[in-house]
Parts: sequence; C-alpha cells; structure tokens
Amino acid sequence: MAENIIIDKVVGESGASNSNAIGQSQSVESQVKKGRKKRSRAWDHFSRKTDSDGSEKGVCNYCKKEYFADTKEHGTTSMLTHIAKCPKMPYNIDINQSKLAFQPIIGGNKGDVVVVPWKFDQEECRKALCRMVIIDELPFRFVEKEGFKQFMKVAQPCFHIPSRTTVTRDCFDLFYEEKHKLMAVFKEAQQRVSLTTDTWTSIQRINYMVITAHWIDKNWTLHKRIINFCPISSHRGEDLGKSISKCLHEWGLHRIFTVTVDNASSNSVAITELSKQLTKWGTNLMGGSHLHIRCMAHIVNLIVQDGTKEANVCIERVRQAVRYIRQSPARWKKFQECCENENLTKKSLCLDVPTRWNSTYMMLNRVIEYEGAIVEYADRDIGLALHLKFVDIVDKNSTGTLLSSDWEGVKRITKFLEMFFNLTLKISGSRYVTSNLHFLEICQVGVYLNQLISNEDHVLAKMAENMKEKFDKYWGDTEKMNKMVFIPCVLDPRHKFSTLGFALKKMFGEKGAAVEISVRTYMESLFNEYTKHISNDKNGQCSSTEVDTSDSSSVRGLGNFFEELQKHTSQRGGASSKSELVKYLDEEIEVGKSDFDVLLWWKVNSPRFPLLSEMARDVLAIPVSSVASECAFSTGGRILDSFRSSLTPKLVQALVCLQDWLRSEPQPISIEEDLDFLEQLEEDFIMPRLHDSNARSPVWNHYEKLEEKEDGSWRRGQ
Repeated sequence: MAENIIIDKVVGESGASNSNAIGQSQSVESQVKKGRKKRSRAWDHFSRKTDSDGSEKGVCNYCKKEYFADTKEHGTTSMLTHIAKCPKMPYNIDINQSKLAFQPIIGGNKGDVVVVPWKFDQEECRKALCRMVIIDELPFRFVEKEGFKQFMKVAQPCFHIPSRTTVTRDCFDLFYEEKHKLMAVFKEAQQRVSLTTDTWTSIQRINYMVITAHWIDKNWTLHKRIINFCPISSHRGEDLGKSISKCLHEWGLHRIFTVTVDNASSNSVAITELSKQLTKWGTNLMGGSHLHIRCMAHIVNLIVQDGTKEANVCIERVRQAVRYIRQSPARWKKFQECCENENLTKKSLCLDVPTRWNSTYMMLNRVIEYEGAIVEYADRDIGLALHLKFVDIVDKNSTGTLLSSDWEGVKRITKFLEMFFNLTLKISGSRYVTSNLHFLEICQVGVYLNQLISNEDHVLAKMAENMKEKFDKYWGDTEKMNKMVFIPCVLDPRHKFSTLGFALKKMFGEKGAAVEISVRTYMESLFNEYTKHISNDKNGQCSSTEVDTSDSSSVRGLGNFFEELQKHTSQRGGASSKSELVKYLDEEIEVGKSDFDVLLWWKVNSPRFPLLSEMARDVLAIPVSSVASECAFSTGGRILDSFRSSLTPKLVQALVCLQDWLRSEPQPISIEEDLDFLEQLEEDFIMPRLHDSNARSPVWNHYEKLEEKEDGSWRRGQ
C-alpha cells in the first residue's frame, strides 16, 4: 500500500468536514470553477489521456488500466465500476454512496484508510450517550452542561442533545431491554446458577441487597452478572430469604445450585428460607444439603484478625510512628531527607485501617522498605519517642519506644501474613474458576498453622494457636463441612481423589479416610440426580411416541420388554450412566501446568463425559467468596453519593446493573489498595493542607471517614 494516500476531503451528512477520519492521509480539496458543472468522482482516481488517434481515455492511478472516457459516447460508468474492484486500490469504496466517511485501517501502513458508508442517526447517538453516562458514572445533569454542549457543536452539530429527564428515561428503557436479553440467555441455557449476595446501607440510610449470578455457558466460559440491587425492609433472615426468592422468580431462575454468603447469622436463616422455596418449586437438588457456601475470604479475615491480636504492641508502635511522621509537612520533609540519605525511593508511608488486616499487611510491608529511614528519623526527632511513650496507649499501657526487636517482629509477622494476603487475592477472583482451589487452599492454611504452633518464636506460636482455634470452628469438624467444598477438587483432572485423599489425611489424620468415603458417596448421589434429570428430559422428548404405543394392547408387551432390557443392561454395566463417573475417576490424572485451564479441558472432553460435564459445569461455577457482590457496593456508593442522594432505589438498581452488563470486558476484582493512586492523592491534596486544620481535602469527596470510638474500636462515619 502507498505510504501516503491523497484523497478528496469528504463531507458527511452533517455538512461538517470529517478531517479527523482521514487520519494521516494528505487531504486535498477539489477545486471547482464557478459556473462549471461538478465533475464525476471517477476523476478522483483516474488521469486523462489522449491517444494518437485522438481518442480520450482515462488511466487508473493505481493499476494503470485504461478506459474510453469520451463523456458523450462512453461516460464514466465503467471507470466508477473499476474503482470498486481495482486490485491495487488502497481503500474500499462504495460507488453507490454519495457521501462517505473515512476510517483508519487498524494495523495498516501509515496513511491507510477505509472508506465506509456513514449516516447520522439521532436515536443511535442517544443510546451511545446513555451508555456513556452509565459506564462512566456521569450525573444526568452532565448533558446540560455548557462544556458538553460546546463540544457537541463541534463534533456533531446535527445531534439534538436530550435533557436529563430524557436521558433518565433512556436509562430505564435500556435497562429493561438488556434485562430481557439476559433473561433470554438464562432461559435458553436451562442450567443451574450459583449466587453470591450481600447487604449494604446507603447514604440515605436505605438497606440494599445485591445478588450476583455466576454460571458457565455451553462454550465453557465463566460469567458473572449482577441481577439485583434493590432495597430490603430489614436485615432479618426471613426478609432476606423472601427478597431473594422474589428476585429469582422475577428472573425465572428456579434452578439454583449454591449461594455464597458471609458468616452473619441472618444469612443462615435466609438460606434456609430459600431452600424451602426451592423445594416448593421442585428444584432443590439433594434437598439443599450443599446450598449454603460460606465465604472463604470472610473466614480468612476472621482467622487473621484473631492472630494479629498477639502482635498488637509492635504493630501499634509502627502504626503510631507512621501516623506521627505523616501529621505535618515539616515532619514529612524531614523524613524525605532521611530517605535520600539512605538512597531510598521517595514513596508514601500508608496508614492502615486497624479493622482491615490486609491494609495492615500493606502498611507493614511498606514500612519494612523504609526501616533505615525511620530509624534515622527517630534519632533526629526526639518528638517521635515522646509521642510513643506518653501519648498513645495499648491495652492501657504506654506504647513505648520503637525497638530493634520490634522490627524483627514486624518482619516475621509480615512474612506470616503474606500467605493469607496472596490467598485472599487468589480466591476473590470472579473471572476464573476458584472452587477447584477451595479445599486445597484450606488444607494449606491448616498445615501451615499446625507447623507454626510448635515454632520457637513464642509470638508467632501464640498467633498460630489463636488462628487455629478459629480455623477449627469453621473447617475442623468434617460433619459440619459442606461436601461441595471437596467435590470441585475431584472434578479437576489434575487432582481427583488421589490428591483429595492425600490432603484429607494430611489435614484430618485417620479421619481423612472416612471423609473420603463420604465424599465419594455424596458425589455418586449427586451424579445420579443429574442422570435422572437428563433421563426425564429424554423421556419428555419421546412422550408422544409412548402415548401412541399405549393405545394398542398389542405393543404394550414390547414396551415392557424394552424396559426390562434397559434394566438388565444397566445392571450389567454396559450402558450404565454411573460408569461415566467411574471412567473419569479411573483415568490417569493430568499433568498440572502453571497455565492449565480446567474449563478448556472439560470443553474438549465433554463429548466423552456428556452427563458428568453437565455436573462439572455447575460445580466449577461456584464462587468461594462473596467479594463479587461486595464490590458492587463501591459502585453503588459512587452513584449514590452525597451529591446525588435523591436518586430513587429503582434508578440506582438500573444504573448499577447496567454498568455491570454494558462493560465490554469484565472488571477484575481487586482488594489491594492502589498505593500509587493514594500517594498521588496525598501529594496533590492531603500533604499541602495539613497545616490548615480548617481546610477540607477533596479526597473526602471520594472516601468514607473512619471514626474511632472511645474504646479504641472503629466504625463507619457519616
């Protein structure tokens, strides 16, 4: 292709020149003399030539092919036809379009363009504007702002900008349109769906409940969609259960596999109420015995919180040192000088939220990097020692001086917490399968804590002992554990019962063998349920044939014969559906690789295991944490902030759900703080205003304050 293409300037429907679409191509506007009829567009791509016999011809500028061009006898039709078919044409062109738009070729050479038909559409532009408002969380008043109006005058003067009322109405229309599309997907799939749910209180003091659906489609792709973000009357378990049932009935989702929730007692009651409703619908698989999945991330949080209490003194000393340094620009400047002396990169010291252990881990992890600078700062500023000694107290005792032993303790604690931090990140994902990792990660934590209990470091040993006590409360009694914790591991072809049996013995000792037998029994029963369901579907498809044969007494004997033959064959194992599960378990385990895709394996092998793959699709879709639902509250908090607190619950639901549905790529869930972003906020907003106690930082437009009670605990602020 040519390096630079010279084309005529193209004018769109609006009359505005589309110079941006031409890109890097050189634009040359056609010069038309006054009073002269506009020439054919063919001459934009042909050159005139006169033969020796006087015949006038047109020569293609690209392939040099010649056509007669006597306007009276031949015209330019043949040349226009050639333009659309020329093999050396650097861009596509539609000769039937009188007005064209140029679009750069992605990945092409410099100056390459594609000519495509374009027509202004007011309705499509309104829909695009509606999507922009939803995805980017813009206020409806945005469309009435002067800056946006000026921009549209330049970009597209023909676009009639709708009012905020019209945009609101468009959002509702789009919500119902997308909702019906998603309902059609659920209806067509006819498979079981796993849920996560949680509750939240808005700035209006309205209780909201979010429900997120998780499923794997027929192409073995994992999906997550928010299907509900609605107000609830209270946090009582009965009310939560009724609200969930009402939402599922509205969506036509009666086939629920599991529900993942945190450990609030009201959630247990809610799942019990939901199980009763599923039984009424006739879709409560295995009597709802595996319906309730406890959020693993929430349990890990409780376990670590109990452990960090033992190391409270050294953590508190470090916390107070960080707080002291950050309290004034003068101290911060002095600390930066200490960093320069230690040849350390200038980064911010992040202060944690004591009730969130993951933020404590990140604070300690950052502090370790700046140990030398903090020690030097303590030598240069006597005020830090006085601050630790006299001001702050821990358990009614003075915090004391920051000692070298504290640094050693902080390093050990940080290393100890690193495993739990990485574990939480791993199990909180919603774009990949997590259920197959569930029990193995639990086993790793249990073994790790057992080893640390006998550690020579008394602090770590005591931490591990406290954490093991909380660990056993949720994962120590095999009778109370949900069997669905183990089955996804078996359905991972890298593990099966070989890995599960080893992990059970490692975690429970002699009881592990008995647990393995009970898991096998439960898995066989679950597989039989799927077999019955699929058999009923097949019988339903051929029910008309059965009705026809039942009318004739002469063929009833044939029907009984084939039924007896099927029973005989099943007993022999020739066509037993159970053999499919046995066949899978008897095969050798797959070699585990770092990039192994369990969904891809089942997609390839589903023709070999048609019944078992249906069960695997539902089991592997189970989320082991409710983080996917909790993350919806950050969206709700931004949409329903103090400036838009008058939005109705119905509108809030439409905006939250639509944003989740319309994003072209699923947004990854991150529970890790963006330290670079926080540092930039501090540099731009917080640090320059520390000297002015009356100044309100703009950061509080985006963050909630955390207020400390008299007893030292923390609560959410207004």
